[in-house]
Amino acid sequence: MATLNVSVTPADDLIDVPRRIVVTGAVPGELVQVSSSTLRAGANWQSSARFVADAAGHVDLSLAPAVEGSYAGISAMGLLWSQQPEQEGKREQFHPDVQQPLMTTVHASAACGEADTVLVQRLCADGVTRREVREQGLVGTLFMPPVSAGSGPHPAVMILNGSGGGINEPRAALYASRGYAAFALAYFKAPGLSDYISNTPLEYFEKGLDWLRTTVKPLHDFVAISGQSRGGELVLLLGATFPEKVSAVLAYVPSALVHSGQNACDPAVGREGPTWLLNGKPLTHQWENNRHASWVPFDEGPPPHRHALAMLTALQDKDAVAKARIHVENIQSPVLLFSATDDGSWPSSVYARMVSDKLVEVAHPHAVEWHDYQDAGHAILFPYVPTTQISYAHPVSKRISTGGGLPAANAHADHHSWQHAQQFLRNAIAQKKLKQERASLTRKEVS
Repeated sequence: MATLNVSVTPADDLIDVPRRIVVTGAVPGELVQVSSSTLRAGANWQSSARFVADAAGHVDLSLAPAVEGSYAGISAMGLLWSQQPEQEGKREQFHPDVQQPLMTTVHASAACGEADTVLVQRLCADGVTRREVREQGLVGTLFMPPVSAGSGPHPAVMILNGSGGGINEPRAALYASRGYAAFALAYFKAPGLSDYISNTPLEYFEKGLDWLRTTVKPLHDFVAISGQSRGGELVLLLGATFPEKVSAVLAYVPSALVHSGQNACDPAVGREGPTWLLNGKPLTHQWENNRHASWVPFDEGPPPHRHALAMLTALQDKDAVAKARIHVENIQSPVLLFSATDDGSWPSSVYARMVSDKLVEVAHPHAVEWHDYQDAGHAILFPYVPTTQISYAHPVSKRISTGGGLPAANAHADHHSWQHAQQFLRNAIAQKKLKQERASLTRKEVS
């Protein structure tokens, strides 16, 4: 009798690398159960699915549909994105130390026996360096690519979190592993900063852009900005406010409007108080003097609450919307937009269309891409992470809300968006290089 075996190829690699999981040695036609278990920030996450062995007694998860279990159909990495925490309420997917890999035990069982193997996912490639930044009033972490990626200079990207605050080290570590000088900059809910988003000065981010340029001296002077949710709103706002300092904008589930403090507000300021300051003055936001805005659709009813419903009421006042609109036409760089049709946090599809339409209207001279993911929700990250935890307690307000989306659709958005983000950046860097070369040639001709 053949011995059951399970293999993962590659067994150990970066988190965004797809794996081939194959079980061999089963009886043709028998049901084979394959499960996964991963320790994430001290909590165990798991999944399980059953498959029918083929005529050779094999189950290749990239070819075989799951007939029952944590996910359905064919998905090579379905065991990872369909994982759920054993302890309800756990959402943290990565270890506090992002240089520590995620270790997943893959277990296969059938009538003929059992087998195990280990799948290793890394956010940090060997040689990536991590440096805490606590200078000039900035709070963040700088990740630099390994020497194997070249001695530099490297293109740079500044990464901003949303209304949960903190420092987005996982995304920055992965960017560094892919050859970028990646600066995860916090602006609240981090050591030495406010616990709230209210009254955040945009000059803080300008200082961050200047510090990053001075520190890493990026390739072709290329500094992109990437943010999700409130961070997506923020990167559009920064691109429009400091256009000469931004080389590309990556806006994940963004807003087209300036928003109030909302769920991340300082209680003393209130959720209808200002979020962003410029030159010491609050920027007009969509809730100000809005004749239709109402929190009732969000506040009432049982949890989980859908924040997007309140945002839709505010969109009914066209005058208030016009006053709060981010002037994306001032952006002088390529723009990449990701949105989701079932976004429970706010109507990112509507917002992204507003941004895209305005850039088309003004014949934006740089590339504009917009990807709107059907049935996906607010949490768009990068590939091969769990997508099942859709309802959550907001990190600041603690209100139980839903980000929306279906796990399989969220997994598709994670994968597709990361592939397009990388290609978008490669194209933007090439265009910046070409622009520099043309400018240099022009200067030589003039001299």
